[in-house]
Amino acid sequence: MKILRSILLLFAAALLTACSEYQENRGFSLPEGDSETGRLLFIEYGCIECHTIAGTEFTDELEDFESEIMVRIGGETTRVKSYGDLVTSVINPSHKLAKGYAVEDVTGEDGESRMRNYNEELTVQELTDLVTYLKSKYKLKSMPKTMYPHYIYPP
Repeated sequence: MKILRSILLLFAAALLTACSEYQENRGFSLPEGDSETGRLLFIEYGCIECHTIAGTEFTDELEDFESEIMVRIGGETTRVKSYGDLVTSVINPSHKLAKGYAVEDVTGEDGESRMRNYNEELTVQELTDLVTYLKSKYKLKSMPKTMYPHYIYPP
């Protein structure tokens, strides 16, 4: 009986783990923000000091900023950036560091993200507007089909 119960518990845990990908944002929802206000906040809070946005130039606003590394946001991606992913990136930047950059370029001596903490500065509305702007800058691209040499593809 204990073995059967253990097997059922393991099976239930496996099912819950498999379903967690689809329930990522379940119960998490902020009101829709304003993308243009989010763009202005991106400039106002100095995000342009260390970040670039795909397809967007901030040449006039960059006069006051100098940075050795610019972390790119947006553009074509094969993985959807969920609203929750972007909120987490803003309120807990050390949670997941930007890929494609040397660790020492995006972290300080303590190993934490160099991005400063905005949690006590941003209002919820500002966070919503900023994330709405960032989310609008990602474009999902489809993955190319893998062609296998000895397979006959149907017409």
